[in-house]
Amino acid sequence: MTASVEIRGGGLPGAVAAEWTKFWSVRATWWCLVTGAALMLGYGTLSAITQRIGGDEPQAAPTIALGGGFYLAQFAVIALATLAVTSEYAGGGIRSTLLWTPVRPRVVLAKAAVLAPALFVYGVLLSCAGMALATAVMNGHGLPTSPEAAFTTASGMGGYFALLGLLCAGIGWALRSTAGTLVSVIVLLVPLPLIVASLGLPEAMPYFPGIAGVNAMVEAGKPNPITMTAAPYAPWVGLAICAAWAAAALLAGAAVLRRRDA
Repeated sequence: MTASVEIRGGGLPGAVAAEWTKFWSVRATWWCLVTGAALMLGYGTLSAITQRIGGDEPQAAPTIALGGGFYLAQFAVIALATLAVTSEYAGGGIRSTLLWTPVRPRVVLAKAAVLAPALFVYGVLLSCAGMALATAVMNGHGLPTSPEAAFTTASGMGGYFALLGLLCAGIGWALRSTAGTLVSVIVLLVPLPLIVASLGLPEAMPYFPGIAGVNAMVEAGKPNPITMTAAPYAPWVGLAICAAWAAAALLAGAAVLRRRDA
């Protein structure tokens, strides 16, 4: 009589566990997270000092945290999510990854399942830290902060960072190049919306992922501090727009991964 052996592990849960281990076991992850936090806190401190001495237009702590996230910290997120994919191609680790998880779309989904929650929590914590620091340094100066504005900024930044990470990962799967992915994402977030607006289509700006992400961090009806105009939609729609961009990038990346050798 032969004994049956139950094989556990594998499948999508196993792939997610493997990606989770890889994500947290490399130095690049920690360097990017620490750099993003330092940039946010540095920006928040300097902006709050400016508010305290009355050298700038009055701002609230959520606006300061939003600026630190969009102008500085998001680039650490871009680098982190990009390297999570492209470093495997640079070091040859993608061969082992595909050997362990031969179902290629599952690899894309597993990395997304690790990046999204990690970056969401990171965005929420970073925005809260930025707002708390700015409030403490301003010491009653600047504009007051409402609970609704603080919640919108924190949840919006968490959602935006998570979806931005998925966008970078999708483009990384498609291009397989760190430099190419970084340039493509940065151009998509900042210069391209400005170029489109300068060509006579300013109404298209809110539908690019970067501007939509900022709109997700601002209360409905309030002006976007980057474009200085109110969003034509609610904050959750901004996240939906970012999700559409991220889904398109992941689908494109998965299609390339299926068709091309590692």
